[in-house]
Amino acid sequence: MSTTSNDQDIAVRCRGRVTRRLMPYLFVLYVIAYLDRVNVGFAAPGGMKTSLGFTDDVIGFGAGIFFIGYVILEIPGSILVEKWTARGWIARIMISWGILAILTGFIHSKNQFYIIRFLLGAAEAGFFPGIIVYLSHWFRYQDRAKAVAFLMAAISVSNIVGSPLSGLLLKINWLGIEGWRWMFILEGIPAIVLGVVTIFYLTDWPHQAKWLPQDERDWLIGELEHEKSVKHAKHPLRILDAFKHREVLLLTLAYFFMVTAVYGLNFWLPSIVKKLSDYPNFIVSLIVALPYCVGLVAILVMGWHSDKTGERRWHTALSMMTTSLGLLLSVIAGDFTPLAIAMFCLAAAGTAGYLPGFWALPTSFLTGTAAAASIGLINSFGNLGGFVGPFVVGYLSKRTNSYIGGILYLSLSALIASFLILALRATRKERQPVSELKEVLAD
Repeated sequence: MSTTSNDQDIAVRCRGRVTRRLMPYLFVLYVIAYLDRVNVGFAAPGGMKTSLGFTDDVIGFGAGIFFIGYVILEIPGSILVEKWTARGWIARIMISWGILAILTGFIHSKNQFYIIRFLLGAAEAGFFPGIIVYLSHWFRYQDRAKAVAFLMAAISVSNIVGSPLSGLLLKINWLGIEGWRWMFILEGIPAIVLGVVTIFYLTDWPHQAKWLPQDERDWLIGELEHEKSVKHAKHPLRILDAFKHREVLLLTLAYFFMVTAVYGLNFWLPSIVKKLSDYPNFIVSLIVALPYCVGLVAILVMGWHSDKTGERRWHTALSMMTTSLGLLLSVIAGDFTPLAIAMFCLAAAGTAGYLPGFWALPTSFLTGTAAAASIGLINSFGNLGGFVGPFVVGYLSKRTNSYIGGILYLSLSALIASFLILALRATRKERQPVSELKEVLAD
């Protein structure tokens, strides 16, 4: 009994130490990544369109072309994290995207805008799936949704913090340079700084972790090796096999449609609120932060509950349906701004809440290089929705002089994504009860 109790104590200490060491830092990295990805949404109504003479379709195409570049290095980047070095690859990504984010502040034409956004996407490719693969090096399956939820909360936090920050930066006019240019320049610098720090701070694998006591290190290595051997015995897939796996293809399609809705909303929400309310840019940035406050709560609750129940599919699908419903109701709210904002809050609860369950699904039936490649596939081709969403909303806005058609399109995309998730089979991982764990440790 004492041995069992001792082993449980080691498990608790190890999980806590790993979480404290890695998650706050990864969280900050993702806040910066997401802010640099979507700050063009604040620049558009904040002076960029007027200064450069851009129309909504130009902004939408430039915002979306980011994800075309994303596809190029996504899968190889995920595999490099698994086979080479996570910290080296993540550091490379951050330094290169920080430089390109700064250069965005110096563009003067739509072609320059398109090129820099394309290169920014190519530079950042592999970051998110690389982080997801990296988490599988340190967290067991039953702990992974909470870890993903904590990481994905950075999306909401980046919008909560980034919205007023961007609003403030848009007001400055140093050295005769417009505020929207300073926003890109100043928000790109932290990526370069932390890219250098990453090389020295992150550890690739548990066996390299000198900051873990030997007993905790041995426990974690044993747990992850056992999980890997069980999955490999059930699903001994090669990379090409994984790409043809029914569940991987469904997840890729579901992610495409959901990302269409997510980025269509995120990029255009400041412009939509601006048109609805005609408030000053800073007030708009504060209002835009409200839906992401709701999203922050949703992602933490859904991540906790998904791990507690061991259920992934319905947590993911119901969140996607919530996004669809919120977007639809925002159209019904019409010009009544408070009600429309409330419905955008409902939609944001879904855009955040689906993430923990969704990203726990691939690693429920795949492991190792096959899992890394599959996560890269899902994220890269799924993220093409990040091109489609902003572009379609911008195109329909220019054609109809209204955002209604675009919002309805995003609502339909989220609904399709939920049906695809419900079409998954045998993706729920049977969680090992505590009592069973005790018996295993006792043996």
